[in-house]
Amino acid sequence: MANVDISAVKAQPGLMARALKEAVFAGLLALGLFVLFIGIKTDQDINNALVWYTRWGLLSIFVAIAAIGRFAVVAVLRPWSAARKARAAAKPAATTDARPSFFKTHFLKIALVALILYPPVILFLVGTQGSLKYVDNFGIQILIYVMLAWGLNIVVGLAGLLDLGYVAFYAVGAYSYALLSQHFGLSFWLLLPISGILAAFWGIMLGFPVLRLRGDYLAIVTLAFGEIIRLVLINWTDVTQGTFGVSGIPKATLFGIPFDASAHGFAKTFGLPMSSAYYKIFLFYLALGLCMLTAYVTIRLRRMPIGRAWEALREDEIACRSLGIDTVKTKLTAFAIGAMFGGFAGSFFAARQGFVSPESFVFLESAVILAIVVLGGMGSLTGIAVAAIVMVGGTELLREMEFLKHVFGPDFTPELYRMLLFGLAMIVVMLFKPRGFVGSREPTAFLKERKAVSGSFTKEGHG
Repeated sequence: MANVDISAVKAQPGLMARALKEAVFAGLLALGLFVLFIGIKTDQDINNALVWYTRWGLLSIFVAIAAIGRFAVVAVLRPWSAARKARAAAKPAATTDARPSFFKTHFLKIALVALILYPPVILFLVGTQGSLKYVDNFGIQILIYVMLAWGLNIVVGLAGLLDLGYVAFYAVGAYSYALLSQHFGLSFWLLLPISGILAAFWGIMLGFPVLRLRGDYLAIVTLAFGEIIRLVLINWTDVTQGTFGVSGIPKATLFGIPFDASAHGFAKTFGLPMSSAYYKIFLFYLALGLCMLTAYVTIRLRRMPIGRAWEALREDEIACRSLGIDTVKTKLTAFAIGAMFGGFAGSFFAARQGFVSPESFVFLESAVILAIVVLGGMGSLTGIAVAAIVMVGGTELLREMEFLKHVFGPDFTPELYRMLLFGLAMIVVMLFKPRGFVGSREPTAFLKERKAVSGSFTKEGHG
């Protein structure tokens, strides 16, 4: 039976003709989409007059990639995937459970050790000044988004409340630290929990009006909340300086030791040459510690009654109420705790940048954070971390791909197309992994043994 199925898959009539047809259609579609974005480029001449010129060679490359990619999917990948599934279905069921590999068993420990060793290894390989880019852009930046995504995961992944305005809590944390540190001279370590508490307060303020809302209506209200916070930051110029932002934000210190060139600075205290790399490495470990705190609190809460109430609310709110669970408190705690971690991330962001402005907290940031949660697998901390590395690290990696100019021409700027490639990558992942990178999860309550729940037994997108 298995041989018949496999041979039937391999010998599909008209497969090549259908693949060519879809490849031509994909090429024409790509031509229509990219002709104005890539094929034609506008500029200004010395007289400020609008001029434009064509880039048909670059456009043809994109069209060819789309056509060849579609042909490969239809003619090769789909038959191979169908044959693979047929072979897997034909195999007899295993009599004994295979033990997981060493890597799977100790994956989290290996990942944590790798993260701890990352700055010293980079420092050894590229030197003190050369490590700035890799520690900051590929380390701290990714960890910030991991912390934000894990915070949003409490609201969206565990409680099932679609929040499109999560960046508002990020902004509250950043401006809380920026303004309080400047006007009252408070330290980072004191303002870090205060920023989280203030963000949690605004999370509760958001939670009250949306208690009866679900789905799309909840998403619209949270989106409006995020825009309201951003507009307040722009127009409340007496406090927030409006679009000029808040500059000169004090840096974080290591037990009172500043990272500056003074006699009591970090470099002079430990007899090291002056370099800004030490502050970046300190921020890396600080961000890593905040991420570990977020993960630990999330795991502990998920095993507590409130965490199980979140999951019950996500699966069926009516059944949740019928069991006597207070959905008001359940929703408010989800919003508050998720917002608190967003406030922590915002406070850290302000200390890292030394400058904050409303342009850093636009809706696109909320969309990126939500995309990380969805792509990683809702409810899965490991999957979300992997998605953050792929998405944020991938877009940052495009800045380093100068060799693409030799392929697409000297006028090609990789970072200008990173959002385009980012969107294409999301489409590919959703096609092949519709429930995210990690489509299974372990239940918090079990009778005899803990087993992972396959993605096929859960709602699509819920992990």
